[in-house]
Amino acid sequence: MTYPERMRALRQDNDLSQREIAKMLGIAQTTYSQYELYKRPMPIEYLIALCRYYHVSADYMLGLSNKK
Repeated sequence: MTYPERMRALRQDNDLSQREIAKMLGIAQTTYSQYELYKRPMPIEYLIALCRYYHVSADYMLGLSNKK
């Protein structure tokens, strides 16, 4: 699973909208959407913020491990 797929799965599993996550990150919803669609690479700062928010490891988020 790629990191955009993990991002989407975690967001949906937590019943959150793209708008809610974008607000938490301080970015536009359209920007966040581009991260999930892999049309734009996500900055490391946002990866760290999402890992902390969802309480998962970076390895899990990046698809390098299935262990959260």
